[in-house]
Amino acid sequence: MKKIKEKLKLHPIMSYLVLIAFVIIISGILSLLGLESNYKTFDKNGDTENVLVTVTSLFNLSGLKYIFSETVANFVSFTPLSNLIIILIGIGIMQKSGFLRCAFTLITKYCRKNVVTFMIVLICILFSIMGDIGYVIMIPLSALLFYYGRRNPKIGIITAFAGLTCGSSISLFLTSIDSSLLNLTTNSARLLDSNYVINTFSFLFIMITVIVLLTFLITFITENYISNKLGPYTFKESDFKNVTRRDLKGLIFGLGAGVIYLLFFIYNIIPGLPLSGALLDNTQNLYIDKLFSYNSFFSNGFVFIITMLFVILGLFYGIGARTIKNNKDVCEYFGHSLDGIGRTLVLILFASILISVIKKSEIGTVISSLLANIISKSSFSSIPLIILLFVFSFISSIFSTSSILKWTIFAPLVVPTFMNAGISPEFTQIIFRLGEGMATGLTPLLAYFIIYLAWLEKYNQEDEHIGILKSIKYILPYSIFSGLLFLIIIIIWYVISIPLGISSPVVL
Repeated sequence: MKKIKEKLKLHPIMSYLVLIAFVIIISGILSLLGLESNYKTFDKNGDTENVLVTVTSLFNLSGLKYIFSETVANFVSFTPLSNLIIILIGIGIMQKSGFLRCAFTLITKYCRKNVVTFMIVLICILFSIMGDIGYVIMIPLSALLFYYGRRNPKIGIITAFAGLTCGSSISLFLTSIDSSLLNLTTNSARLLDSNYVINTFSFLFIMITVIVLLTFLITFITENYISNKLGPYTFKESDFKNVTRRDLKGLIFGLGAGVIYLLFFIYNIIPGLPLSGALLDNTQNLYIDKLFSYNSFFSNGFVFIITMLFVILGLFYGIGARTIKNNKDVCEYFGHSLDGIGRTLVLILFASILISVIKKSEIGTVISSLLANIISKSSFSSIPLIILLFVFSFISSIFSTSSILKWTIFAPLVVPTFMNAGISPEFTQIIFRLGEGMATGLTPLLAYFIIYLAWLEKYNQEDEHIGILKSIKYILPYSIFSGLLFLIIIIIWYVISIPLGISSPVVL
């Protein structure tokens, strides 16, 4: 029996192949059954229009043509691929020069384990303001931080991924996604109240509460469950050295250069100062849109900005600590983190195919539309209605990871329904966002899930591979308990009816 179970365990690549085949077959079945749904959306003039969406079958010749003709283009344009390679160049020079070893050794030596974990989680949650780039930065760095702290690096990977996914819908300030969602919420509210206005700080109070409580929760799960579950890790003793005066000199050099570099960019994203704001898109009205619009230099160049920061930290550390002696060393260090990345690239290839076929099939869109229609036609009110939206947001997010696409479908139907039940549009959006935050880490359809899986495999010392199911199993307790936390906060906030933020009521 044990041998049979071992044979049934799939390699991560094979897991993706199985999922791709499953989506293709299911799309054919659902298309044959004529599964479809209608939903409202807004046109360019702000008027509503009905959209009919049906499942597209890929289980035919045209589906096969699509997969073969689009695979290369989808792989090349797959955002995690380019972001990962560019960021790893910067991480490589930081690691090879010794900057990360020195900095992380000092951090883990003078800070308690749970404090280090807490700070990782907090940074990952706050990283949501920068979009998805946190996955390619925090997962590799968290693995190395735990490694140099002589803890299993897989704990750092899981913790970072939990913070990034559970906190993906949480931010102190409006993100570019929140700004788009807010426009949809406002337009939907104006279907009933043409003068309805939503403040940009509408979610400040509840977000502060959620961030603090979620950080403590994820830290507790990591230290009291995941750390015990994963057990010990075998380290290479040659990777560990005592921090010398020369190392400290290099660290001062690196941090000093890094601070100067950061100050330059920070100054250039502050509007209104002399010669400042050069990195912003000044055609926009809201600051968040100036920062993250498609025409913003800061938004378009952020990945390279971070990579250059890492290069400067590693380069100046190497000069100060004398671990970099000539230009040959620099050039060799650039590619250090890219060594042995072949398996990761293959995983990314099949992940891009899976995400491509699920989008082409429109399965996620149809499911979201069906769920939104159920809410709009339900007779629920008060807490049952809140729970219904939270659960349906979770379900739809398993099949569709685009917040904007889902809210485009949900908002015109759900927001008026909640307003009629006396619940504010702002609170409705919060319920939706927290519901999808619970689901983000549980779906391999998340583009950056593959980074999480690849890094678990990279540091895996077990005899068996870590497949999709096992990687989801690691994140499951975080999602379950964060979901319970979110729901409790939502219900308490509704019962007490205190403001969500500045000029932002819970009930109308």
